[in-house]
Amino acid sequence: MKIAKFMVTMLGAAAMTGCCCNECDDKECEAQACSKEQTVIENIMTRRSVRDYKEEPVCREQMEKILECGIYAPSAMNSQGWAVRVVDAPDFIDGVTAIAKEKMPQMCEQPGFRNFFRNAPTVAFIAVPDESYSGEFDSGLLAQNMMLSAWSMGIGSCCLGSVIPVMNSEEAKPYLERLKLPEGYHLQVAIAFGYPAGENPEAPARDYSKAYYIE
Repeated sequence: MKIAKFMVTMLGAAAMTGCCCNECDDKECEAQACSKEQTVIENIMTRRSVRDYKEEPVCREQMEKILECGIYAPSAMNSQGWAVRVVDAPDFIDGVTAIAKEKMPQMCEQPGFRNFFRNAPTVAFIAVPDESYSGEFDSGLLAQNMMLSAWSMGIGSCCLGSVIPVMNSEEAKPYLERLKLPEGYHLQVAIAFGYPAGENPEAPARDYSKAYYIE
């Protein structure tokens, strides 16, 4: 019963076509509110992790907007305790890829392999303070804002946790230093960005039993 109520609520929101603007009697206002809500929900429901990209780097003007959306994410006490570095330099991406190949030669066997960042031409590195109690949560909110805003512009993305150990290795120290992170910060996650090279994959099944109301 509990899960049924939750699923009805979720599906109703995703398919909503009725009144969305209870505070406004104006039909035009109501239609605009409905359109905005449907666009946001569609963006969330259709966004997928992309693992194959065109070689063209993300347009820097678009990347600036993605970064702006990211830093508008909420954070604990509005601390904004993050540092973001965007890399689209081929020598950086190829250099880290060469190091990763030495550590994980099996990854080169993946079909279509070009680089360590899921073939992405643009990578965002997100760092947080060493002594922050909320850094991992704040960076997650920042990352989600960036990925959803990117998707709204036709730009794919993928979180890359496996990049962090390689970037923290002694061999990759010159590349880590190039990021010029603030003192007392460490890398939390990297995000691949790029224009998708293939079709949008189907969404894996979701387990709705993990979320429900407490009566």
